[in-house]
Amino acid sequence: MTAWTLGLRGRLLLAFAVLGLTTTALVAGVSYGQARTVILQKAQDAAVVSLVDQAARVLPLRELPPSQDQLDAIAQNLGEGPDPAVVAYRGRTASSSDLSLDEIPAELRGEVTGGRVVWQRVTMGGGPWLAIGTQLMTERPDGGTEPTGIEVYRMHALGDEQRSIDQLAALAWSTGSASLVLAVLLALLAARGVLRPVRELGRAARRLGEGDLRTRATVRGTDELAGVAQIFNQTAERLERQVGELRRMEADARRFVADVSHELRTPLAAMTAVTDVLDEESARLPGDAGKAARLVSQETQNLAQLVEDLIEISRFDAGTAALSLDDLDVGAAVRATLRSRGWTDQVETELPDGIVARLDPRRLDVIVANMVGNALRHGAAPVTVRLRAPAGWVEVTVADHGSGLPPDVLARAFDRFYKADTARSRSDGAGLGLAIALANARLHGGSLVAGNRSPQGAVFTLRLPSGGGA
Repeated sequence: MTAWTLGLRGRLLLAFAVLGLTTTALVAGVSYGQARTVILQKAQDAAVVSLVDQAARVLPLRELPPSQDQLDAIAQNLGEGPDPAVVAYRGRTASSSDLSLDEIPAELRGEVTGGRVVWQRVTMGGGPWLAIGTQLMTERPDGGTEPTGIEVYRMHALGDEQRSIDQLAALAWSTGSASLVLAVLLALLAARGVLRPVRELGRAARRLGEGDLRTRATVRGTDELAGVAQIFNQTAERLERQVGELRRMEADARRFVADVSHELRTPLAAMTAVTDVLDEESARLPGDAGKAARLVSQETQNLAQLVEDLIEISRFDAGTAALSLDDLDVGAAVRATLRSRGWTDQVETELPDGIVARLDPRRLDVIVANMVGNALRHGAAPVTVRLRAPAGWVEVTVADHGSGLPPDVLARAFDRFYKADTARSRSDGAGLGLAIALANARLHGGSLVAGNRSPQGAVFTLRLPSGGGA
């Protein structure tokens, strides 16, 4: 998991931890390096000065070349406590302890010339040591100095210094650990201060998204997050006003449609009664008068159907549509729908008996009538109606053998007032039938989908739960 996939809290903790560790590592590293250099330099200078002082005390030499006894005496004088010394002269050596000339680094021995003092840090016996070497000088009669050829080496133990350095390292680690803990604590405090208003904004945004338009965020302080909270509140206020206005306009539109539809029922009832008389007399009326009477009768029926559809739509929009459930033999109910509309001879059916579901008979009739009527008007024969009963469901499929539904029509088949052919006459309907059918299917807790089948033709599939509506 990368830092970018962490939450804000995780990124703050990581940033503070990295900053704390980096700062501590730099400070502790620099301090450790300087302290280590100072400790070693101090020990080295003291050991060199000590060797030079002791070497000066063995001068002047009684004889040159020195005897072995004199070399042994020099080695004993230069050996200081735990710091052993070894003296060499032209292949002869003397030591204050078990130290041998072979334990002195060859590089150091090669640099011992004249009166120069050289040194080198080495590891001996598992511990750190400082190897120091020089050559004894003697005075000439003219006041100058010349080398005696006697090489003097001493090993100075750095154990105490190593322990001091180890303590410094342990202190650096302890400081780093404490700094990390402090950084994490500071990150937690910072994250709490930053994330609290962020979480509150998140909760407010979630409530606003769920539809609570009165949600407001708490504004604390004057920082950037407070500014974001103020902008959120201003946006929520504007959204509440706009949604309230839209709801009011929508409610007014629904009420207008419902009121107009109800008001039209009374004159339409009178007009329908008149058209019944016209239908009886239209056959005896001459020429254009008969055609006009039949046209008035048909348009009155269409208008009456439109008013009923609008009333039904207004019930769905207002949320007052309700189911009146009954145990139905679905096959028998579909056959009754086809028979009542005179479609029995125009449709091929596969409607087995015995498929019982708890449905609203009137709404099932509306759905099937719209599906079959749409196939008969816009498809091509033969139109087939099939009934199946998958587990827990009943499925009614209506298919035709026409050219099918184009993609743009398929996407809007259930839209209100949508007509695939805008040039169709008003007698073909107002484009509300399939929208009402879909609303009735959803009211049952089911679905109604449109599609095309191979090789050709449109197919509408109704699925309703057999146990009752949602």
